[in-house]
Amino acid sequence: MKKNLLAFIFCCFQLSGNCAVILQYHHVNDSTPTSTSISPEQFAAHLQYLNDNNFNVVPLSMIVDAIKNQQELKDKLVAITFDDAYIDILTYAKPLLDQYNYPYTIFINPSTVQLNYGSYLTWSQLKTFSDEGVIIANHGFDHNSLARIPTSTNESEWFKKETYKLLQSEALIKERTGKSWRYFAYPFGEYSPAIQHWIKQNNFVAFTQQSGAVGLATDLSIIPRFPVSQPYDKIASLSDKVNTLAFNIELHGKNAETIFEYQQSHSVTFNITIDDFEKSKLNCYISGLGRQKISWQDDYSFTVNFSDDLPVGRVRCNCTAPSINNPGRFYWYSKPWFILKKGGQWYPL
Repeated sequence: MKKNLLAFIFCCFQLSGNCAVILQYHHVNDSTPTSTSISPEQFAAHLQYLNDNNFNVVPLSMIVDAIKNQQELKDKLVAITFDDAYIDILTYAKPLLDQYNYPYTIFINPSTVQLNYGSYLTWSQLKTFSDEGVIIANHGFDHNSLARIPTSTNESEWFKKETYKLLQSEALIKERTGKSWRYFAYPFGEYSPAIQHWIKQNNFVAFTQQSGAVGLATDLSIIPRFPVSQPYDKIASLSDKVNTLAFNIELHGKNAETIFEYQQSHSVTFNITIDDFEKSKLNCYISGLGRQKISWQDDYSFTVNFSDDLPVGRVRCNCTAPSINNPGRFYWYSKPWFILKKGGQWYPL
């Protein structure tokens, strides 16, 4: 048993150096909401940085297939994704991406596309994108959070309804673009272990909005992406993100849960499968609370006891540690929570 455990740890250590980074954009525009936007000039600077520093920008499918087949992920792999299918992807982003022949993915909401508002890509435009090799993927039929089950609906009824909508959305994408990837990006990044199980049952691969690199041990129901809209659009920030390493952290039981009522969660325990860092240099920060104290349970398990109550809303714990074997590079893992108001009411979107 001990020999098998050591072999497993060695295997995971070897795999930890094989990783990729997925970037998440929304608008490429100067006049759209700041929190979901990057200016065309800064987006051009991002692409120039990737090119100048020899990053290999690859289709999202290459990373997903590598994880599925446990094949090597070569260093410096990056995938570019856009959520919501805004028209400025065509007007501003595409000409810049075409200069470098960079592949990318667009996650869409078919119900929004069908309304033809003018600020979103049309089916005709999306078909042209698809024909040119762009991956057109599923962001839900509409842009509603899967995690927010109405109080009048039980979980079984909710998933039955959402299964229909998810498959309807995928069918429309295939009908209109000619391709079905079964890739799904969680609206608002909100999910739970029950939703992860549902995603797997429906044979989808799902993407989140929390930070972190992607490795061969990454769970295909919660693949992380780095948000790179403002204010996280600076080149120094981009450089930190695209040079990160996959932390290969596991969460079990209550530690894997993401939805808590205010004041109902006080700690989280992480299980790790790598040792390419010094324990004293591991740092974990929680949004709104700052740096947290870490207590090691053993060589491959540590606990963060929250310094205060997690605030209501979307909360993240970012854990980072400098690599010993890759000087100048950091492991990075982000654990999200969605903290409800007292009484179990959701915070506003």
